[in-house]
Amino acid sequence: MGFSRRTLLVAGGLTVLGLPGCAVSGDEIGDDGSGKVEVFSWWAGPGEKEGLEALVADFRRVNPGVEFDNAAVAGGAGTVARTVLATRLENDDPPDSYQAHAGLELDNDVAAGYLEDVRYLYDQQRWRERLPKGLVEALTFDGKIYSVPVNIHRANLLWHNPAVLKAHGLTPPISWSQFLSQAAVLRGKGVLPLSIGPTWTQKHLLECVLLGELGADGYTGLWSGATDWKSAPVQEALTLFVRVLDQSDVATAAGDWQPALDKVVAGTAAYNVMGDWADAYLRTKGLAFQQGYSVVASPGSEKVYDFLSDSFTLPRGAPHRRAAEQWLIECGSVSGQDAFNPQKGSVPARLDADKAKYTGYLAQAIAEWTDSSTRVVGSLTHGVVAGTKRSAAIDAALTLFVQDRDTVRFAAAASG
Repeated sequence: MGFSRRTLLVAGGLTVLGLPGCAVSGDEIGDDGSGKVEVFSWWAGPGEKEGLEALVADFRRVNPGVEFDNAAVAGGAGTVARTVLATRLENDDPPDSYQAHAGLELDNDVAAGYLEDVRYLYDQQRWRERLPKGLVEALTFDGKIYSVPVNIHRANLLWHNPAVLKAHGLTPPISWSQFLSQAAVLRGKGVLPLSIGPTWTQKHLLECVLLGELGADGYTGLWSGATDWKSAPVQEALTLFVRVLDQSDVATAAGDWQPALDKVVAGTAAYNVMGDWADAYLRTKGLAFQQGYSVVASPGSEKVYDFLSDSFTLPRGAPHRRAAEQWLIECGSVSGQDAFNPQKGSVPARLDADKAKYTGYLAQAIAEWTDSSTRVVGSLTHGVVAGTKRSAAIDAALTLFVQDRDTVRFAAAASG
């Protein structure tokens, strides 16, 4: 991948290491272990809140006297939460810790001085030895680290209902061209080829089309500058994205990612492109992997892991700083990650987690993540490869692009 010091190169050669060290205590935690911590996230919906609840339960087990104040704000990918958070930070009203994606998403907050460097916790807990080197680099800004990762998600996935495909004699497409051929068949049988949600899910689809058409190197080059947005391959990929979008219900898009997936479950839509948090959501509906739902890499991206990582921060001026440190230690711990990730539909950021706890889709995911032959790239939609300003510019351009289909204009805006 070509995003400077924040590059995740490979996901392999992992070793089993020791357990985290002892937790710290401090002024906001009383002699009896009492205290409070306010944690801000966007994990409020089904398929997300279950993971948070499991993590909080383990936190309470380790810190029984600390009250957990759940300040979650609903909205897929944090689109609503980040607006609320920005207002709080600007008004000098930070929570004790807040969720962010690993990578360039934090660039504005770092520049504004909103965050504390938490390298001292990395030293204390020996996290550098227990996390993939490239992931630590993705969390690092000018030698400083501002968040603690709790998981690894994969973005480039195509979800489907096996019974629906079997009924129509189809198997998941291995290229976007093949998807378009299938779309014609599905349309003829009254099935929506692709369900979709709000703008961020359309951006998610765009990155998967770009990855599938340009390959890992070409996709990564979009963010490093090595790939020209005006070049013929990129223009062709953008044109293909428009054709794929035409096979979706974008004109009546769902309000969020869960109801878009519901159409696949119901059999009214054949496919949905979404990250592996979808696995957790589908399990909340009582569905079994490979029976009620299944998944493959999005077309053209086999053996590529388009990664993102949820992490938590220590804001400057956190009202309960010591309790916030306890929360970060929980997020970085084996017990915390092994409680959280099986419920969240993600794999642990730590290298020494208990793989036996990851079954169904997650067994497949952790095997691919830890396979040295898997190519790892960073997600656009989920904060890894583009900073706040560039990502916002792409969001604005994409809203227009979905309407006017002008690939040249969009490329000019997206190129940064």
